[in-house]
Amino acid sequence: MTDARRRLPPELHDRARAITAGGAEVAAARHAATVVLLRDGDAGIEAYLLRRVGSMAFAGGMYVFPGGSVDPRDGDADIAWEGPTATEWAAPLSADERLARALVAAAVRETFEESGVLLAGPSRDHVTRVEDARGHWAHEQAALLDRSASMAEVLARNGLVLRADLLRPWAHWVTPEIEPKRFDTRFFVAALPEGQTPVHFGGESDHSEWATPRVAVERHAAGELGMLPPTVFTLAELGAYDTVAAVMEAATRRDVQRVLPKIVVSGDDVLLLLPGDPGYPE
Repeated sequence: MTDARRRLPPELHDRARAITAGGAEVAAARHAATVVLLRDGDAGIEAYLLRRVGSMAFAGGMYVFPGGSVDPRDGDADIAWEGPTATEWAAPLSADERLARALVAAAVRETFEESGVLLAGPSRDHVTRVEDARGHWAHEQAALLDRSASMAEVLARNGLVLRADLLRPWAHWVTPEIEPKRFDTRFFVAALPEGQTPVHFGGESDHSEWATPRVAVERHAAGELGMLPPTVFTLAELGAYDTVAAVMEAATRRDVQRVLPKIVVSGDDVLLLLPGDPGYPE
């Protein structure tokens, strides 16, 4: 799953050496949430991937899962909510109650903004059927994107509740200290709701597709899909499961640990180490 000789490009060597020597400032990491949307396909489970526009300052041209930074209003206590409470989410997300609420709300909001999939419904027993993602729901999506409305407001005016029970915690990754733009990201998994189909809206991404984790990892290794290490690592883990139900069940028993990739200066090389690599701290 990992490669202990994962070398960083030469243009990052000077910064890496400065950081490891304590001579450069490390950027603060912003809280973020990302959701691995899954469905059962003919060849096994499939994950929904977006390709970020190449001109983006962070991860330009990379294939990612829907997600993004937490908005200050995501933590509002008036968000209509069904499923595990923010208090119950706090421990698996290594967060206090307000941050846990914000992370779950950001996961739902970002998934809707970037794919049109809405993890919400009129009650705990139902999920909204977003059948025309280019009509009414496109206007609601635009309101979230331009921040003229919060997640709480969109849910309230449509008579919906956020379905926290449709999400499961999966991973917690922090951008390496070498990067000038950093995120402290919680990864969630969710089954694609019945009656919903992702719609590619453009914006920060220029392409979307479904892929089995195994094929996505193989295409990455062949140089066809650019992906950051957390994305590859997550897909490799998901490749061990045959069905979405199995993934969701495994997530309920998962001990989510915070992962910060380690930068190691070794002679002329600067290496990036991940869990499982020799020399990565347990």
